[in-house]
Amino acid sequence: MHGTIFTLLKRYVQTQYDHSTWIQLLENSGLTAADFDHKHVYPDEHMYRLVGEAATMTGLSATELHEKFGEYLVPDLMYMYQKLLQPEWTTLDMLEHTEGTMHRQVRSEHAENAPPVLHVTRVGPDELFIDYVSARRMGALAVGIVRGLAKYYDEADVIKVEPTTSENGEEVRIRVRRVKSVG
Repeated sequence: MHGTIFTLLKRYVQTQYDHSTWIQLLENSGLTAADFDHKHVYPDEHMYRLVGEAATMTGLSATELHEKFGEYLVPDLMYMYQKLLQPEWTTLDMLEHTEGTMHRQVRSEHAENAPPVLHVTRVGPDELFIDYVSARRMGALAVGIVRGLAKYYDEADVIKVEPTTSENGEEVRIRVRRVKSVG
């Protein structure tokens, strides 16, 4: 997994808890206190250990933690890839274009990095399905990112995100739809 994700995980833990919690999390995970370098790729196992230990420390499930972290990632991801975004995009448009823009760039810049493959099927102007495919089994992170995108585009009150399969599989189907706002 790319070092940027670990750097953002560190910041997430420090923001939600504190620096000593990050240090304790590293120690409990059997990792060193050295900072992860955003220019390198690290074994996925490091993320599994960190999230598993964080679940033990917080009492939250790994799925809940992945979703919360996914939401947290969005502003940074949008900043990093702002040159690839179109100003008229909405949440659904962004999701429809993620594979061909951001993921394509990540793959071209970092051959050893492997973001999940997202097969997005737009079934109407207000609905799409995301078929997440990754041996990492981090569909919950994708669900969190979708929720974070809805917040980013100020559509959190009208975008519904519904995993239709287990979020822990190599293949996860996520239904995303825009509903009428409750007023």
